[in-house]
Amino acid sequence: MSVTIKTPEEQDKMRVAGRLAAAVLDMIGEHVRPGISTGELNAICHAYIVEQQDAIPAPLNYRGFPKSICTSVNHVVCHGIPGDRILKDGDIVNIDITVIKDGYHGDTSRMFNVGQPPVLAERLIRVCFDSMWAGIRAIQPGARLGDIGHAVQNHAEDNRFSVVREYCGHGIGRIFHEDPQVLHYGKPGTGIELLPGMTLTVEPMLNAGKRDVKLLADGWTVVTKDHSLSAQWEHTVLVTESGYEVLTLGGNDDAA
Repeated sequence: MSVTIKTPEEQDKMRVAGRLAAAVLDMIGEHVRPGISTGELNAICHAYIVEQQDAIPAPLNYRGFPKSICTSVNHVVCHGIPGDRILKDGDIVNIDITVIKDGYHGDTSRMFNVGQPPVLAERLIRVCFDSMWAGIRAIQPGARLGDIGHAVQNHAEDNRFSVVREYCGHGIGRIFHEDPQVLHYGKPGTGIELLPGMTLTVEPMLNAGKRDVKLLADGWTVVTKDHSLSAQWEHTVLVTESGYEVLTLGGNDDAA
């Protein structure tokens, strides 16, 4: 698979898909509260995407994934499967949304507090958010993929959190996951050159403990080996002629 350069028309379709994905996260926030199940959150998002947006939830049946969103709670790093788990006060949860509209994907995720989380959880969430934005701000024509990873890693490790290395960002467009892989660690000046028209995700996963993870028996859910908290944020980004454009900004987003 090769890196695709999106035409102006394709970029417009990516903008639409990105706005829709962000709108799902804006919508679901008020429902993330103690007592709701992750399965209920999935049902609400599914109905909104299909009925209100006339779009397709990309995760559903993707390589066998059984639900329309991912819900990763506390020590779940990514790809948590919605189900019977009831959220309780103090939990943190990442909700990962990808929609398909007119054949193009918009992919974004956001951290939510359930009630009042511990101080460590709040700090982890903020540092992860800032690390994502450090990576995004490294994007411009002529920059290298390693510049993104280096910026993310530096901010995370300066704040004494660890960066998960087994999972990464990716190119995106008509295909959910396309080239290139976007690592969240690395050396500046390494990797492929960024060119206008590329679209990719920046989605660092940070752990409060060690970076080691393991895959559970369901074949999807990834957790921290030491059971420490994990956080993730994600945006879909377009490389422009002069820098970058974030395609999945939501109503309450603030660039750190």
